[in-house]
Amino acid sequence: MVKYSCIRCLQEFTQKSHYNQHQKRKTPCQDNKSKMENQIEALVQEQLKQPKKIVKIRMKNIKIKKPPERIIVVNNDCMEELAKLDDNSIDCVITDPPYFIDKLDNKWSAGDIKDDKKNSHIKHLPKGMKFDKNQVKSLYDYYLALSRVLLTKMKPGAYFLSFSSPRLYHAIAMAVELAGFEIRDMINWTYTQSMPKGMSMTHVINKMKDISEDEKLKLIEEYKDFKSPQIRSCFEPICVAMKPITTTFIRNELKFKTGLLDFSQKVGIGGDRVPANIMITEEYNESYDKNFMVPKPNKKEKGKANTHITVKPIALMEHLIRLFSKKNALVVDPFLGSGTTAIACKNTDRKCLGFELNKEYYDICIDRLSSV
Repeated sequence: MVKYSCIRCLQEFTQKSHYNQHQKRKTPCQDNKSKMENQIEALVQEQLKQPKKIVKIRMKNIKIKKPPERIIVVNNDCMEELAKLDDNSIDCVITDPPYFIDKLDNKWSAGDIKDDKKNSHIKHLPKGMKFDKNQVKSLYDYYLALSRVLLTKMKPGAYFLSFSSPRLYHAIAMAVELAGFEIRDMINWTYTQSMPKGMSMTHVINKMKDISEDEKLKLIEEYKDFKSPQIRSCFEPICVAMKPITTTFIRNELKFKTGLLDFSQKVGIGGDRVPANIMITEEYNESYDKNFMVPKPNKKEKGKANTHITVKPIALMEHLIRLFSKKNALVVDPFLGSGTTAIACKNTDRKCLGFELNKEYYDICIDRLSSV
């Protein structure tokens, strides 16, 4: 049922006539919105005066309504924590969900996934997935459930950005759309610093028991330039989705501060171009360099102890956060990883609520935030 909310007193109405009558009342309603914002700002200022110390926050039994702190990191499953949030409370979601893509070569084994020393991936999805359609289905089913939860928790017009891989983008986009979001665009983050993933057939041929050693050597020579079907990936697609609005963009903006993009965020070498749906990470050519360029994280930015395999550049995340949200907005990252989204939010005057199930990554995130 559509609800109408007074932007001053925050009272909700199920019928438009009651809402209109409320707006026309002679005595102004109480300014609850300003009062709430002042209370939140007072809490924020109080926190900022405290010594800079990052505390490991666990909130399993706390119902979150209005996060009093700018950056909150929770070491728990995102589905469990999202259920504690108020509906229509999130301004933006940006995340890089786990999908085990780097474990899925022809050396893969279930033992490696289960071995904590070898497994550097977040365990949100079922273990033991092979490089087949079942992986796509598992990701699709999980992301559909997550998207349905987020749809109720996000404000109308709020953006949902999901990093993905070329092979699995369709599963994420389909899940997000079926959950009720509108697919507004796809951003292509392109880079050249990536490793080939195609695997040689040499070790497979050597294990074949139905041919002689001479035949093995012949096959190895014949297929020395042939690899498993995994083309070197040089871009990451970012699914750009939006929670549908029920009015015009400007009215939605005035009510929720969501929906409209901030095109004052210029890109390119000269910093004079409007944002494009292509972003590059190093100099390519004169034409491409004018769109967007942000380097992959160097060791200093990433941190020596950071074992996360898909650390995103802080500048990239800052650009996306500025483009798709406003100052003081609440940005949520369900799969925070090593904390790049939280750092970018801190640098751009946004509030961040991040969830990370993997204890190793959670600790890395806390360490990185403490050094910002």
